[in-house]
Amino acid sequence: MNFSETVRSAFRRGESDVVVRMSEAEIERARAVGDPAGEVEARYSLARVAIRDGDLPGGEAQAQEALAVALRSGDRSLEERPRHVLAAVARMSGDLLHARDLYRESIALNEALGRPETVNSEYHNLAFCELGLGDLDVARTLFAEGRERVFGNGWAGFVPYVCVAGAALSSAEGDHARAARLTGVADAAFASLGQVPDPDDAADLAKVRAAAVEALGPAAFQEEYARGRLLDPRAAFADDRRR
Repeated sequence: MNFSETVRSAFRRGESDVVVRMSEAEIERARAVGDPAGEVEARYSLARVAIRDGDLPGGEAQAQEALAVALRSGDRSLEERPRHVLAAVARMSGDLLHARDLYRESIALNEALGRPETVNSEYHNLAFCELGLGDLDVARTLFAEGRERVFGNGWAGFVPYVCVAGAALSSAEGDHARAARLTGVADAAFASLGQVPDPDDAADLAKVRAAAVEALGPAAFQEEYARGRLLDPRAAFADDRRR
């Protein structure tokens, strides 16, 4: 695997120390040989680790550095990951209106670059902004459309995030039993891939879990959660006529 594949795999496994060591070394190498793509990828990886550790300003600073390198290079494809991180920081900071605008810009960029899977991912994030802004109808529609694309195209790596979305929407609708089940489905889906959630999705799952435990009580939550761990993701949504 190349640097990008290796460092992203390490991040998904939760190996933050490995990501930092690899990325710092890659920045030195990339600067020495004039490789903007390598530096952008490395700074993007450092930004993700900072965000996972709760350092949103640090993550934003790394993403801004990465974006500056991308803009100097003139290669628009290098702008994609830094712009994604800046939108994520805005969302996690609670600036949902700004985050919504940034995700829309990212969607337009990825459409121009011909990256349908990334377009879908950014629509997923846009839906979370709409959910946070209280527009459940728009969020529900965006989540359903995204879920159809994921299952229809066989994008296995995004299946856990479909489950995160379902859990968050159920929580917002007050269906905490379903939210608990889908939290279990999501955790099992991540485990089946040997991955952990991205920082923003991990934060969303934590909120869903806390709300469900408060609403149901720990024992009832655990019962529904355990049921979800045994469900196939497609089956978890198969009889959901509302979405």
